Amino acid sequence: MKLLTGMAIVGAAGATALLATATPTTAQTAAPPAFNACKACHTVNKGGRNGIGPNLFGVVGRPAASVPGFNYSPAMKASKLRWDAKTLDEYLAAPAKKVPGTRMPIATPDPAKRAAIIAYLTSAK
Repeated sequence: MKLLTGMAIVGAAGATALLATATPTTAQTAAPPAFNACKACHTVNKGGRNGIGPNLFGVVGRPAASVPGFNYSPAMKASKLRWDAKTLDEYLAAPAKKVPGTRMPIATPDPAKRAAIIAYLTSAK
């Protein structure tokens, strides 16, 4: 019994070490519950894949429609936006109002949830 317990501890330690080496390419903080709806379409990993929406790693500070390989809507390409906290807040509150013709259908009307999402995305660099 002691041998199995010891092996379980080593196994858990090994898994923790593996996770520790796998996380430097992801956001520095855990995704808030408010980000759960976003996960259906977006990833937030350095060099991560695009999904239905573009990968959001490093989104804060970059121009809109700038992730290589993602097929943005003509409206987003023409928007000339730069993603900062204010612009993200306006966009997340009402995507179609901020960028008429955007393909993003989900709004986040709750200001606290938007703030949590923006803080999380700000950490992802």
